[in-house]
Amino acid sequence: MAIASGSSKRVLSVFSLVMINVIAVDSLRTLPFSAKFGSTLIFYYAFITILFFIPVALVTAELATTWPKIGGIYVWVREAFGHSCGFLVIWLQWVYNLVWYPTILATIAIICSYLIDPSGQTSPAVTVAVVLAVFWLSTLANFFGMQVSSLISTICSLVGTIIPMFGIICLGVWWLMTEHGVPQIDLSWNAVIPKIDSISDLALVTTIIFGLMGLEMSAVHAQEVKNPQHDYPAAIKYSSLIIVATLLFGSLAVALVVPKAELNIVTGVVQAFDYFCHELKIPWLLPGIAVAIVIGAVGSIAAWIIGPTKGLLVAAQEDNLPKIFARTNSKGVPITILILQGVVVSLLSLLYVLLPTIETAYLILTQLTAILALLMYVLMFVAAITLRYRKPNITRPYKIPGGNYGMWIVASVGGVSSFTAMCLGFVPPSQLLTGDPVVYKMLLICGVALFCLPAIFIHKRARSKARSYN
Repeated sequence: MAIASGSSKRVLSVFSLVMINVIAVDSLRTLPFSAKFGSTLIFYYAFITILFFIPVALVTAELATTWPKIGGIYVWVREAFGHSCGFLVIWLQWVYNLVWYPTILATIAIICSYLIDPSGQTSPAVTVAVVLAVFWLSTLANFFGMQVSSLISTICSLVGTIIPMFGIICLGVWWLMTEHGVPQIDLSWNAVIPKIDSISDLALVTTIIFGLMGLEMSAVHAQEVKNPQHDYPAAIKYSSLIIVATLLFGSLAVALVVPKAELNIVTGVVQAFDYFCHELKIPWLLPGIAVAIVIGAVGSIAAWIIGPTKGLLVAAQEDNLPKIFARTNSKGVPITILILQGVVVSLLSLLYVLLPTIETAYLILTQLTAILALLMYVLMFVAAITLRYRKPNITRPYKIPGGNYGMWIVASVGGVSSFTAMCLGFVPPSQLLTGDPVVYKMLLICGVALFCLPAIFIHKRARSKARSYN
């Protein structure tokens, strides 16, 4: 069956793709989680970059340039293992984003409430209202196609992520170089090496890995890159350098100024800017910074909303989903999938009302997102090795050095790291209060089952119907 790709115009430059990657991965929202580790976050970032982030970047660069088709990770896993596994992996990419959207959207609501009353509690009803309004507006913006989405992502990336991230890093350096404030963490060598007393001390490592996820998402835009064989690997390289540097130093800046006991996993970045602004006697600047952060969060949503749906669209066009999900508008946008996505996110946002606190719901949604995403990465790494043997003669414009041995090393390191982190995601973190550990684990286990099992039923039903028509 021919796959309609919608718009195949090559409209994305290296700069545009870097901006899409940066806004999709490089999020201020992840800084407070990392800052909870204190000075040991330096060790964890170095460790995770080598064992997870670099393998993701290398594998993505090879697979995206070898199969520069709309569909991204779905196409890679399908080529390796067939339609069933391909559908499972794109389903995982889609559903983990469904779980993630309410967390980034809640950040917007809580930051706005923090500006009004830093000591007050955000109303769950207000949080839900903001989640719904912003998400549906971002969904509508994506109805106008990739050029509009790319423009929104680029502007929001500059205004709401890169500038605030650069600002908080500069302020952190200033804090260290002057006597205006006392550092809240010890940056000596002994303090950087973590002392692990139990496995729960490592549970939040999953959130650091989660903060580095997403480079593979831009592969769905490979056909829209002007010169994918050259521009895509270049964009991956530049994006990776920017993302790792900004997340590491941004997290350190937050940890430097906000006392660990006061650090909130949702508003930690604004708390840090609050300290800086008061020390500089410019508290009037804080609302502007908060607005910029909100703009960055909206841009991150805009960048992610369309990406996974394109992969799911290809799956629908290949009869892995009911035909209604293959419908697109004149811009090639999968409108049915976008609408369904909006409905599910709207239902998930109700957790902020149903669970005891917003922070508890936020943590559970974040960990569930990371677990589902890491399962997808395990499948991606295994597919990368398999394709070297099943498709040995296909031209690879970019190839991981070292032949098949090089691929085995890179993909094995990435796959084992992903699986280990996925298991850690079920452990209640020692750095945060999570309530009853049994309830915490059961919520995550049930969440994983709830989002994975429908994929089996939907896929089998759609494939059997397709065979009956043929």
